[in-house]
Amino acid sequence: MNVINEPETTKTIIQPSQGWKIVDLKELIRSRELIFFMTWRDLKVRYKQTVLGVAWAIIQPVMTMVVFSIFFGGLARVPSDGIPYPLFSLAGLLPWQLFENSLRNASRSLVTNRNMITKIYFPRVVLPLSSVLACIVDFFVAVPILIFMMIYYHYSPNIYLLLIPFYILLTIITSLGVALWFSAMDVLYRDIGYIIPFICQLWMYLTPIAYGSGMISNPKLQFIYNLNPMVGVVNGFRSSLLGVYNTVPIQSIVFSSVISILILISGLVYFRRMEKQFADLI
Repeated sequence: MNVINEPETTKTIIQPSQGWKIVDLKELIRSRELIFFMTWRDLKVRYKQTVLGVAWAIIQPVMTMVVFSIFFGGLARVPSDGIPYPLFSLAGLLPWQLFENSLRNASRSLVTNRNMITKIYFPRVVLPLSSVLACIVDFFVAVPILIFMMIYYHYSPNIYLLLIPFYILLTIITSLGVALWFSAMDVLYRDIGYIIPFICQLWMYLTPIAYGSGMISNPKLQFIYNLNPMVGVVNGFRSSLLGVYNTVPIQSIVFSSVISILILISGLVYFRRMEKQFADLI
């Protein structure tokens, strides 16, 4: 008598999240292929049917640099810490635009993918996470332009260049944390989609991109100013890459790191609490 062994079936039980676990890492690891697919899809959709394609990742910061150089560097004579103003502004624009593009795209990711949310189950945090990861590609596409300008102006990095990956990671953490807040709120209040561009514009002028942090000399104002997590990122990125400072801005970096982590943790907690209602409200 032949005995046929039937293959065992795997059951997946979907239950509402409980407790205070802010993110299920095992579930995210199992969804790694989905994260990769969504990231690749975001890149393809962004540049689909465009004439210049991925070149827009270069044109955007370069054109902004030109505008800043004309009005802030040329007409307003804003000090740039002894660095040629085009190079000074571009070194601040690259990490900033990684943050801004990540925030804009990730904040709208839930509403944009409403059909997926209402039809199938997957970790919802995959959507804002994949949107942020897609923007990293744009950042690295634009980096060669900065390297070319450094060569043109005869600037070379110092030993603190090794901190560049840390600043990029800090930018990703900050943008993802803020985007988790906004993406969850966007499901409830569609006004968020109109508010985000205004917030990004205001936030940019509160970050030392077109000007140096040295313009703020008052210690009390400087403390408040450093509460902006992007201050430490931009200052650190610029100082490490251009090699014009003997030290890194420790105070700004410490402030940025602490605040960025708090934003990410609070964003994950809020996102997880709201996650149960996404399919019903969206």
